[in-house]
Amino acid sequence: MIRLRRPATAAAVTLAAVATAVLGLAGPASAHVTVNPTEAKQGGYGRFAFRVPNESDTASTTKVEVNLPENAPVGSVSTMPVPGWTVTVEKRKVDPPIEVHGSQLTEAVSKLTWTAAPNGGVKPGEFQEFPVSMGPLPQTDRMVFKVLQTYSDGNISRWIEEPTPGGEEPENPAPVLTLTAATASASPVASAPAAAADDDDDDADTGAATALGVAGLVAGLAGLVLGGLAFLRTRREPAAKS
Repeated sequence: MIRLRRPATAAAVTLAAVATAVLGLAGPASAHVTVNPTEAKQGGYGRFAFRVPNESDTASTTKVEVNLPENAPVGSVSTMPVPGWTVTVEKRKVDPPIEVHGSQLTEAVSKLTWTAAPNGGVKPGEFQEFPVSMGPLPQTDRMVFKVLQTYSDGNISRWIEEPTPGGEEPENPAPVLTLTAATASASPVASAPAAAADDDDDDADTGAATALGVAGLVAGLAGLVLGGLAFLRTRREPAAKS
């Protein structure tokens, strides 16, 4: 019986097609703009960086616009210089005012825009971080930053979709900073009685040790006295007659 063998090239093509299909289905989601770190304490200050990867194969990222959430204003926002980029800061009125170090602020930063120098920007295969200092962080569960990423060819990626708890990640997710409640520190007044109790215990232990030491010394002296008397008594008694 004659068996027909499939050409090796046909088998290779079939395997390649299957691998392409599998990898295509299991490929990672495209990178998006994030804020790092992703978690901070309410009421505190922190240094954060908006990390912007370039997803285009032919164009550079030339502008990044970060919108701060209107429902979570921050009193102090400052940026760090990024070589090859300039930044503009936009503000808005807030009511009620924000209290920062005892002062009432009626304005808060609403938008930060970084623009690349001519012939600059984030090139294909690269990413750039834009550091920001913010605080005091608001008393809310999270801050959602909606970001627009503009490319040199005119295309704009809109990272503006808010994630839903327990749901799947949106196609164009916005960077999210999760805020947790600050832990209360121990009160000095509350810890004072405990410290006083510790002092009393130390004094009691010291007194007990002193008393035991004196008692031991007295017992030792008594033993010496009794021993001396017994010795003298044996020397004064006459020797027994045989």
